[in-house]
Amino acid sequence: MQITTIPINYELKVTNARLERQSGTTELEISRDKGGLHIKSHPVKLNIDTFEARNSVVPSVATSIRQNGTKGLTAAYSATARYASEGKLMVSAQIGEGAETIDQILAQRTARPTGAFKLGFIPSAPVELSATEPDFTIEYEMDKLNFDWMVDKGQVEFIPGDVELSITQYPDVKIEYVGKPLYVPPSVGEMFVGQNVDVKA
Repeated sequence: MQITTIPINYELKVTNARLERQSGTTELEISRDKGGLHIKSHPVKLNIDTFEARNSVVPSVATSIRQNGTKGLTAAYSATARYASEGKLMVSAQIGEGAETIDQILAQRTARPTGAFKLGFIPSAPVELSATEPDFTIEYEMDKLNFDWMVDKGQVEFIPGDVELSITQYPDVKIEYVGKPLYVPPSVGEMFVGQNVDVKA
């Protein structure tokens, strides 16, 4: 009897762990802000105030009331002074001098004014002139470029290791009989000389 042992056969495949990095991308966006030329011009401005000039020719209502009030007050003072002066003359007159006193009072009332006369022109107030200085401004702004960088730093991926075991042959035991056939009873063995036996008969 021959016994043959067949051992197990296998293949072991080992994959090491590794890091894989995917490169990132970079994008650039450019935007433009337009500038421009701005010009501002303000010409000279002339202001003419004719209120006082017109008021000296044709007084307004408020001016007329004020002027008439001043004239009335002056006339009242003048009349009071004249009546006081005339009263003083009449009081100081002697008997028989009444006619002379009255003649003197009448002469004072009808006397022509004397003294310097003031020559006036109308309008008596000048026209007021004022001016605003001109202004000229130029503003120039250049165009602006805006750069926006969008950077993708990429990704790093960890791939773990792997161990793969493949069995190519399982273990086995083969038993082979290499001796001569055994017959029961042993005397039967002499009848067989190696011919084929009809197992179907």
